[in-house]
Amino acid sequence: MSSASELFARRELLWNLTLRELRGRYKRSLLGWGWSLLNPIAFMIVYTFAFSIVLDANPSPGDPSGLSSYAFFLLCGLLPWTFFNVSVTEAMGSVVTNGALVRKVAFPREHLVIATIIAGLFTLAVELTVLSAALIVFGNMVLPWLPLVIVTTFLVAIFATGLGLGLAAANVYFRDMTYLWGILVQVWFFTTPIVYTPELVERELADYPTLVRIYNDLPMAVVVRIYRNLLYDLRMPRLIDYGLLSAYALVALAFGWWLFDRLEGRFAEEL
Repeated sequence: MSSASELFARRELLWNLTLRELRGRYKRSLLGWGWSLLNPIAFMIVYTFAFSIVLDANPSPGDPSGLSSYAFFLLCGLLPWTFFNVSVTEAMGSVVTNGALVRKVAFPREHLVIATIIAGLFTLAVELTVLSAALIVFGNMVLPWLPLVIVTTFLVAIFATGLGLGLAAANVYFRDMTYLWGILVQVWFFTTPIVYTPELVERELADYPTLVRIYNDLPMAVVVRIYRNLLYDLRMPRLIDYGLLSAYALVALAFGWWLFDRLEGRFAEEL
């Protein structure tokens, strides 16, 4: 495993890998980066119809913003989730996909994982810029809260990097990881209050306060809650939520780094 100083020294390589990832993401696509906006919009339309119109699962107005919009409520949670899902999925396959490069060239292998996360951050930045502009047009002045959005995004990126490192290393040895992650991430999505309000689950589990606490403190539930506090409600998130997210991020990074270090030695032979 490369040291932090070596990673920094090879930052030009990391930047080139990131640019390659960005160029290849929408290569030969007519809409190009437009897909980064159209995908969440398409999901927004489908889920708005299913949950807001058919099931009438509309959220309460933002407190204290007063904003009442299922579409904005959904996007404030969907965008960070999409960044996390896509980044970890791409990171997991990054070493296997670049097998020829790993076998022939000596370089910090973790750059392959980190490059996918940074590329995902560029996409998320575009999406959050458009969402913020739309929120301002509808009267939600999010500008004072954007610095905290950036801090939150940085913590989510660290969390995704840790998972990406661990899964990328495991995927070299066990190719079933791709299929297992696909199942896990679907379960994770629907157990996170993205398309529905957390109050629906809290009411169903009212007799089980411990389960409610665990549900609300799951990593991506904390992430979604912080983003909605900042962008939808226009209020300061709980400090304990930032403490939880920081802990999740650091534990994931430490474990992912350790696992990558343990398994990296035989990457070339396994690929």
